[in-house]
Amino acid sequence: MKNKLRELRSKSSISQADMGRILNVSRQTINSIENGKYDPSLPLAFKIAEYFNLKIEDIFVPN
Repeated sequence: MKNKLRELRSKSSISQADMGRILNVSRQTINSIENGKYDPSLPLAFKIAEYFNLKIEDIFVPN
């Protein structure tokens, strides 16, 4: 699944480690999501969308 997480995180000047702490996941999870190697669970996708004050579909796009 394609996503805009890296772009959104960079604009907010948040490191992968900090984003992981905010979302209660590892830095590696954030990296894997950004690289399209891991699709987040629905609860995690909601947390990400809530953090950036966006809808899930504004961040995650099916291939």
